[in-house]
Amino acid sequence: MNDNNEGPSRSMDLTELDIAILLKLFINLLSTKAWQYIGLRIKPGTDEIEQDFEKAKLSIDCIVFLVEKLEDQISDDEKGKLRSLITDLQINFVNQFKS
Repeated sequence: MNDNNEGPSRSMDLTELDIAILLKLFINLLSTKAWQYIGLRIKPGTDEIEQDFEKAKLSIDCIVFLVEKLEDQISDDEKGKLRSLITDLQINFVNQFKS
């Protein structure tokens, strides 16, 4: 047990994960950052909105690329959810960029 009484520390070796799981993890991380950069989520640890459309676009473009690479390895339901995510991000990006 460690000194802060949280129990034994466990670290996860991400290299042991299947590539499809890693890609889904990356998509989730990128979508979280995209929402923040679009300005629709507060930056963690602050009360601030951080708009950066260049970074938001890069995040969304990376998600599109990863979803395209992942499509053959996921169910139709997952494909639909990921496509909806992309559409939501793109629409909100345009709406915030225009305002």
